[in-house]
Amino acid sequence: MLILLAAIFGIHIIGIILLLVATIDNAWWMTDNMSTDVWARWIQVNGVWNYTDLPTGSHYPSDYLQAVQASSVLACIFSILGIFVFVAQLFTLEKGKRFTISGIFQFLACLCIMIAASIYTDIFHRNEKFGWYGHCFILAWISFALTFISSITYFVLRKKTA
Repeated sequence: MLILLAAIFGIHIIGIILLLVATIDNAWWMTDNMSTDVWARWIQVNGVWNYTDLPTGSHYPSDYLQAVQASSVLACIFSILGIFVFVAQLFTLEKGKRFTISGIFQFLACLCIMIAASIYTDIFHRNEKFGWYGHCFILAWISFALTFISSITYFVLRKKTA
């Protein structure tokens, strides 16, 4: 049982790290001379990378962008809260009640990052012919899978310890 708890803890930590990298790093959409994240855009001019604001208008609707930003940050917050609750529940709650709150926090993080990545996929860069999704976009989807797996594991583990 201790190995299982350590594995769940490890998956949770990996999910938090991936969520933080996906939210903070600057590679959701990339071209040869541009890198865009949910916060700003980096453009390479004469070999020097310059930090610029994201474009405004119909190409980058601000309401959708704010939804992506908020959902990404909320996913990080929920997942970090989930790990603290997981550790606290190990020592405070009796069997059968453990891991429910951790599972709820992980499921909320899963939903938030899914919303962020889905909105980004549907709204931004849809008609662009040049460019590709960067590693942060891929990490967001991988962290979605990890948070979903850990949330389901928390709910299943709660039933097995009852």
